[in-house]
Amino acid sequence: MIIYKTDDEIRAMKRSNRIVARVLAGLVPLVKPGVTTKDLDEYAEKRTREMGAAPAFKGYRGFPASLCASVNEEIVHGIPSSRKLKDGDILSLDCGVIFEGYFGDSSVTVPVGEISPEAARLIAAARESFDAGISRMKEGNRVSDISAAIQERVEADGFSVIRAFVGHGIGRSLHEEPQVPNFGLPGHGPKIRRGLVLAIEPMIAMGDWEIEILANGWTAVTKDRSLAAHYEHTVACTGNGVEILSAWEGLGDSTGNVMDKESLNA
Repeated sequence: MIIYKTDDEIRAMKRSNRIVARVLAGLVPLVKPGVTTKDLDEYAEKRTREMGAAPAFKGYRGFPASLCASVNEEIVHGIPSSRKLKDGDILSLDCGVIFEGYFGDSSVTVPVGEISPEAARLIAAARESFDAGISRMKEGNRVSDISAAIQERVEADGFSVIRAFVGHGIGRSLHEEPQVPNFGLPGHGPKIRRGLVLAIEPMIAMGDWEIEILANGWTAVTKDRSLAAHYEHTVACTGNGVEILSAWEGLGDSTGNVMDKESLNA
């Protein structure tokens, strides 16, 4: 069952998602050669708790960390560790929080030092496919219209869409209906209407779309070990069109004072 949100609920979700945005905006400048993914996880948890929220991922179905940190061929669910990032790596940071009963969820893939032109093109394609997807998030369209637009944009660049993982509804639960695949034909699935809130998250690969799960039971990697990128925002269909609840605009780099409730409502 799809749970459509009221305007008040969407405003509450915007507060949780602004915390996510603030954490991610602070993480990105920290991503440098020599930094460990565990360092980044510790920062994410500290900032999340400073802002009065709790990490959404830590303990979720047994996941051991606050942040998913996926390096190179790791697609999603990378477990932070003492692994040091190297020049030329790419890193996907996926952050979720719960604040006042509502979840926020967002991710971004960033370069580590100097990366190859092809890796940069992959990162750009993930973001551009997200933009293509939300351009179809309009009342009267169907969920698969989002999926088809993402797939079309990714494959136009010669990359592939990961098929084993999907976007999802979000609200008082981290994962709600409907599922939002990043591939498929348009014109199928639930109709989009006001109050629908989705975590739209293209996951794409430089090579083939097939995956493997590592021995830790969590981390998904490309089967051919090609690079992968992930880009995600929580978005709402409102009376004024689509709104990106986890947008970073106006948040700076998050290294200043702890965010208070007044700024969360701004």
